[in-house]
Amino acid sequence: MTSSSASPLSSAWLAAMPILFVALWSTGFIGAKFGLPYAEPFTFLFVRFVLTLALLVPLVQLLGGGWPRGARLWGHIAVSGLLVHGAYLGGVFYGIYQGMPAGLASLLVGLQPLLTAVLAGPLLDERLAPRQWLGLALGLAGITLVLGGKLDPGDGLFQGFGIGALASVVVALVGISLGTLYQKRHCVGMPLLSGTVVQYLGAGVVLGLGALLFEERHIDWTPTFALTLGWLVLVLSIAAILLLMALIKRGEASRVASLFYLVPPVTALEAWILFDERLPLPALAGMAIAIAGVVLVVKGRAPDSETPDARRT
Repeated sequence: MTSSSASPLSSAWLAAMPILFVALWSTGFIGAKFGLPYAEPFTFLFVRFVLTLALLVPLVQLLGGGWPRGARLWGHIAVSGLLVHGAYLGGVFYGIYQGMPAGLASLLVGLQPLLTAVLAGPLLDERLAPRQWLGLALGLAGITLVLGGKLDPGDGLFQGFGIGALASVVVALVGISLGTLYQKRHCVGMPLLSGTVVQYLGAGVVLGLGALLFEERHIDWTPTFALTLGWLVLVLSIAAILLLMALIKRGEASRVASLFYLVPPVTALEAWILFDERLPLPALAGMAIAIAGVVLVVKGRAPDSETPDARRT
């Protein structure tokens, strides 16, 4: 192939990489919906982390880049992993396991930039710009519309799920927000690939303990579960991280961060097609308003705070 024919192809691939990355990320919620009928959430995640680590450790050795330096940094990275993988994924999977729609779970945790911006003030001494305050107000108004559209006037608090599912996803939202700030403050210089290994180790130990204490640890190894687990391990936890590394290396990280707000509507569309999950019109309007709020908050942040990390796997 000549250089003239390779150049347009290369340019098209570079343009598609951020969109592909976000599209892959959105399927994490769909994978949870597919796999949770066959395994309890903490057991599901523990097996996923074990398989992911079995593949990531050789990749670190193969691709190089080194390991985090010093026991102190290892400890900080493990704590960040407990928050951004353990609390986040554990809360999302448990909420979906308890009946929360995948699209709604995606939207709720997609408010992470809003909560992170609020917490960054007292924790990192960062001030919000007026546009960010407007984004926060829009986000709160939007999520109020979404949850109001899911209220069940009958027995349950919400249609199809209860307060436990909502609380677990709120834990996920708080966990990923605190974890993002903790990582920014204490994990400077963390190698992405080997740092992710340490994060998975920290989160996996806690999730394994949760499975041991609170679950029966039974897995129904159906073809659907095996394929779902393979997708989450190979595509999300491995391929998506390698894609993220390539984007960061090429200076496309901020572009990926700006596209993260597309994950909730993409997830909602996938959930509607695959599971017939439907949101009423007020909830759809609320989703659009909430996403607009997230966009305002993200666009008002400093460029260095827009760099995505490997937290949403």
